Order: sequence, then C-alpha cells, then structure tokens
Amino acid sequence: MPKNQNEKTAIMNPREKIKNIVLVRNYINGKWIESSGTESIDVINPANKELIAKCPLGRKEDVDNAVIAAKEAYKSWRQTPVIDRVQILFRLKTLLEKHSEDLAKICTQENGKTLIESRGDVRRGIQMVETACGMPTLLMGKSLEDIASGIDSQAIKRPLGVFAAITPFNFPPMVPFWFWPFAIACGNTFILKPSERVPLTQIRVFELIEEAGMPKGVINLVNGSKEVVNSLCSHPDIAGISFVGSTPVAKHVYQTAASYGKRVQALGGAKNFMVVLLDANMDLAVKTVFESCTGCAGQRCLAGSVILCVGDVYTKFQEGIIKKAKEAVVGDGLDPAVNIGPVISEEARTRVKGLIQSAADEGAKILLDGRKEADNLNGYFLRPTVISEVNKNMRIAKEEIFGPVICLAKVETFDEAIGWLNSSEYGNTASLFTSSGSAARKFSYEVDPSMIGINIGVPAPMSFFSFGGTKASFFGDVKVHGQASVDFYTDTKVTIARWIKDSSIW
Repeated sequence: MPKNQNEKTAIMNPREKIKNIVLVRNYINGKWIESSGTESIDVINPANKELIAKCPLGRKEDVDNAVIAAKEAYKSWRQTPVIDRVQILFRLKTLLEKHSEDLAKICTQENGKTLIESRGDVRRGIQMVETACGMPTLLMGKSLEDIASGIDSQAIKRPLGVFAAITPFNFPPMVPFWFWPFAIACGNTFILKPSERVPLTQIRVFELIEEAGMPKGVINLVNGSKEVVNSLCSHPDIAGISFVGSTPVAKHVYQTAASYGKRVQALGGAKNFMVVLLDANMDLAVKTVFESCTGCAGQRCLAGSVILCVGDVYTKFQEGIIKKAKEAVVGDGLDPAVNIGPVISEEARTRVKGLIQSAADEGAKILLDGRKEADNLNGYFLRPTVISEVNKNMRIAKEEIFGPVICLAKVETFDEAIGWLNSSEYGNTASLFTSSGSAARKFSYEVDPSMIGINIGVPAPMSFFSFGGTKASFFGDVKVHGQASVDFYTDTKVTIARWIKDSSIW
C-alpha cells in the first residue's frame, strides 16, 4: 500500500495536471512518486512559449532511493534467463509501435521539432529495442577445448549491476533507448535521468514499459539537474554512467564518474564538416547538406556545420543552398507544411544569434540572415542563415552552433579540406559529396571523425553498429549501442578448467 496519499495519487496518475500543466514525477521501484526536490523548472513548448509542465529538480535522496530499488531488483533480474528478459522487450516493441504517433506528438510539443522528425526519433528508438531483443545471440561467450593438453577454457559475459544514463533534450524518445534496453537485456538494472527540458516523452515511454510487464526496480526514472547528475556519477553502487550532451558537461561526467571507479561513455559536442567536390551530384549535395544543417533546427550532434567547397564548385553550390534556404517553411512542428521548427529556448536562440553576429564582425558575409525574419513568430524561431567566406579562425568555424546555420568556405584542394576538418578539436562526423570511389576511400582513410558519410548528410549508424565520435566529441573507451553496448554493460569472466580422469568411474 502507498505510504501516503500523495504517493497513491502519483501511482494512479503519473501525468496529473493542475490548470492544464503536467506535474512531472519520478518512477522508482515500479511506482510513480513525487520528487524530494522543492524546486522545479518550467517545461515550455518552444513553438508557442506555452507552459506545459513543471519538472522537479530532484535531489540526492531521489537517486539513493532509485539505486536501492535497482540494486534489490538486480538480485533476481540477473538470474532471469536472457530469453525471458527479452520477452518484455518484445512486448514493449509492440506497444511502442502501437503508440508511436502519440509519442511523436509529445516529442514535438516539448522539443519543437517537426512531426516527421519526431516520428523518425521514435522509429530510431524502436530499432534499439529490436536490436536488444537479439541479446540471447549478442550475449554469447566463447569457448575452446584443449588450450593445452586436457585443459579447456570458456569466456562468459556477465552483468555488473546498476547502470545509469543522463540524456539530452534534442532527441527525447531516441537517446535513452541507446542505453537501457541493452543494459537490462544483459541482466543489469537501470536508472534514467532525462533532460529536465523534455521530461514528458519519457513519462509516456515508462507507462508503456510498465504495461509491458517490467518487474519493479529493473528500470527507474529520476528527474533533475546538476545535483542528480553528480549524485549518479558519485554513487558507490552504480557500476557505470552513459551521458550525451555538451562537451564541457561530458568531460565533467567522465572525470567525476571515472574518479569513482565507474565505467563511462560520455558523448559530447561536435563540429561536423562536409566536403563537396566538383564531381558531386549537385542537386543531391545541396538537398542533403541543407537537411543536415537545418533538420531538427540544427539541434543534433550529427548536424552539418561548415561546408568546405573544393575549387570551382563553390559558386554553384552557394547558389543552390541559398535557393533551398529561401524555400524553407518555419513554424510549429505540428503543421505538416513546416519543415523547420524552433530551437529549444530563448537562451538557445540568443546564443545562435550571437554566433551569427560574431561571423559578421570577423569578416564573413551573411548572405541570408535568419535572425530578424522569424521574430514575428511567437516561439523560439530562427530561419535558415547562410554565411559565406568563413575561415578556420572564426568562432563560428570552431564552436558548435546548434541552430539552423550553414557556413560556406572555399578551399583550393581536397587535401586542404581534409587538413581543415582534422584540425578541429571535435571528431564526431564528416561527410563527403563525390562520384569518385578513390576520393571516397581517401576521405574515409584520412579523416579523424569516427562516423563518416559518403553522399550522406547525417551519418548516424543503425542500432546494430556502434555510435560515437572521437577527440572532444567522446570521452571513454567503449561506444554506444550495437555489440559495443554488450561490451560496456558486461564483464568477461574466463574459466580455465582441467579435469583429472577418475579411473574408478571410467
């Protein structure tokens, strides 16, 4: 029975509203309960500035309670056969498919991206669950008899305990699924802290997790901000932390959690360069680059940023991208005619405007200025901005923008383009547009980023491949989803055995 009436209300209605505002709660040990935090952050629909929810800023106590629940659940969950663990994921996959449109609409409401982008966000999350359903195969170990005369050896992957993830605002449905389905399918238990800016999608996901029959304590939801993050990173009973967000915070999470002996995978920011050669299919290149730079209002870690046009391709590409940008329809993502939604907040919009202004101050040309044209819309909107004559010393060429801004730069040679992108402190993705196989091979062989696109604008690996960058874009040793996740969420135990023949038996 609930300890108090507030807890009873939370269990019965995880999305209780007062004056049409959702009061966000935690999900711990199979129950919807109120946060111990006394402060909250407003959740604003960025398309119209309407207050839609209040997200609590949880405290260490919330983390402690979630860890207690997860640690207790681990005792039996670890012993649950993997084939039984994934049955829950199979059921969840069916529920996610059934309610995918509902999830997409919630995502658009709290994040601002267009409905078609939100549908893709949900779809990618479902694909993670599908891959994790294959854990009976993914989790298999190795064995070899007669490693020496009469001696056999086997390696078995075993879970480690309680894991946690801290996820960002830009992909509310998808990013949490990068982590917890793999973790729990391996036999671990889990705590998720979603972004306090976009908590509503995960409330709906957890309702479906509950409906799928997940045992209590196996997966828990704790809302909050800095105190919750630091508590997760330092808690002695958490085996590992996954993080996605800005590079400064990724570095902090990595250093803090690692200092407490945890496994860590911390994905940070990016500065993604796209190279266009003269032999590229120009229509495809323009369309793909534009979508890469402005999709999700530019708020994705794989968004294109600086376009390096090699030689004479510069003028033709510039004309095409300006035409494409002028055709863009900016507005509420629920409107099917819209293809670019708002950025997440006024703070984000102000920061992007400042970066655009810095480019002008440093000598770049603003060919299409998206700052003022969107001010008549009642939301955090920016129209696409196209900037030319960018050089590598400008702020806008070095810092992550996270807005619908396209920076054009002319380089004389392919080698110069590769040298420029390799000089970046980041190493998330890089894309090349060409019809040449030898150019594509050279690019893949020589560039530093870990995720490479050839005539692809957003080279996001599928759920069965690993995902993650290098340099200041990734802190850790083992990347996310696919087989890499199995390695991160398990320890390999090796047994070496010799059995002496008993002549009394055979």
